[in-house]
Amino acid sequence: MTKKAVVLDEQAIRRALTRIAHEIIEKNKGIEGCVIVGIRTRGIYLANRLAERIEQIEGTKVAVGELDITLYRDDLTKKTANQEPLVKGSDIQKDINEQKVILVDDVLYTGRTVRAALDALMDIGRPSSIQLAVLVDRGHRELPVRADFVGKNIPTSSSEKIVVELKEVDEADQVSIYEN
Repeated sequence: MTKKAVVLDEQAIRRALTRIAHEIIEKNKGIEGCVIVGIRTRGIYLANRLAERIEQIEGTKVAVGELDITLYRDDLTKKTANQEPLVKGSDIQKDINEQKVILVDDVLYTGRTVRAALDALMDIGRPSSIQLAVLVDRGHRELPVRADFVGKNIPTSSSEKIVVELKEVDEADQVSIYEN
């Protein structure tokens, strides 16, 4: 794969997350009854950043959790030495029953990850609503899934790949397009 372009740099990611934080507050008329849940792996870091921005804006902490969707995927590929799925576990400290859950992921593509996340959330509890926030929406949906909050829409071809790098994992903040 060859890198075609950097479409979001560190500053653009920061701006996008700040805008999404404001949109979450506006849509929910504050953050009362909200829980932010990040999908492993990069969604967790984005969820934490959103929670920090919301706290700066509202002056109140919002609960953050992390969701492992490994067992809910329809394309289970990562396995341990004994051919079992590698599960890291979910960690949602706050009860999500009757809460507004804001599900966070880095890239929305086919919608299959979101479908798996919805299944995982429903096994944990019964939220009053689930909203979806993504840093990048690249199109090519296979399921009827739409994000409520989008950092940037980046139309891509099926031969292209979006790569999100975050400091917490990759030591840099940027979103790039790669070509096969």
